[in-house]
Amino acid sequence: MTSRTTLPPAPDRVDFGRTVWTWRRAGTALRVERRSVLVCAALAVVLAALAVLTLGTGSISLSPARVLSALFDPDADSRARLVVVNWRLPRLLFAIVCGAALAISGALFQSLTKNPLGSPDVIGFASGSYAGASVVMLLLGTADYLAVASGSLIGGALTAFLVYLLAYRNGLAPFRLIIVGIAVGAFLSSLTSMLLLSVSPQQAMLAATWGAGSLSGLGFEQLRATAVVFVVLLICSAAVVRPLVHLELGDDAAVALGIRAQRARLAATLVGVALTALVTAAVGPISFIALAAPQIAQRLTRASTTVRIVPAALTGAVILVGADFVAQRVDLPVGVVTVCVGGAYLAWLLARRYAGRRG
Repeated sequence: MTSRTTLPPAPDRVDFGRTVWTWRRAGTALRVERRSVLVCAALAVVLAALAVLTLGTGSISLSPARVLSALFDPDADSRARLVVVNWRLPRLLFAIVCGAALAISGALFQSLTKNPLGSPDVIGFASGSYAGASVVMLLLGTADYLAVASGSLIGGALTAFLVYLLAYRNGLAPFRLIIVGIAVGAFLSSLTSMLLLSVSPQQAMLAATWGAGSLSGLGFEQLRATAVVFVVLLICSAAVVRPLVHLELGDDAAVALGIRAQRARLAATLVGVALTALVTAAVGPISFIALAAPQIAQRLTRASTTVRIVPAALTGAVILVGADFVAQRVDLPVGVVTVCVGGAYLAWLLARRYAGRRG
């Protein structure tokens, strides 16, 4: 008589070269890498510390205890609540939302192009959003939030369509997309400069100041609309992540897994452009967050792909909140600070890739 050995059930914890936690329920499984969870937790702690520091420093300094009391205690000192909640909190929340949106957009485009240089501010989509918003402000003569947002979205979408149209040759090569995007972005930047020179100095100064990217003068009214659109786009981003991960393996492998390659690319492009246009419409163009944040998040988590939206979003929020903290201390628009830091990062990235190819 043959005895039958009963094997124990498969454990929830699975190891694929790194620790992975798996939760199974109702026929579905959720796998989370432990390192990603720890990195996200650390980034959240850093973001919280920066938030308290930002809310408590300035012309009126408040201790961390008074900042936390003003945020969570309705009976706190009215002066502290006025400074923290009414004056400083909207700017902080804008920095978090915009940093996360730019980082997610960068992660989507870097995954699409399979290149760390494939961010929306490098391949011209951010320039398209800026050009669309500039047309609304300078030619139509309105600075209405909804009108500028619409112009920014239309400009970004038309730029994306033009870049794809010029780059498509029996398929879409990532390197060709980047080169065409850089060329189109340079053309649109020149067009925007021409518009600035063709209007009155007052209009040009207003548009140029907005074009530097600034979080000043924003309140809860603008934040509500921006946050609602961001949440919708965040859900859309989560929906396009899985197809993009498969597309990084190649079109043939993705098609074999049931992914419609062109439809997935179009959806990811629209979501990425919308995220960039949302930030551009709200605070003006802010460069290099979309370029740097996904790469930093990938190196922190040691992931094989850049399209990890939660680590990227937290990294982008930390970078922009930190940059805005510096910008407030030196009295400059936050876009100027990110350009200074991002330019050095871009030079390092290009040098590293060039040295790697020579080696």
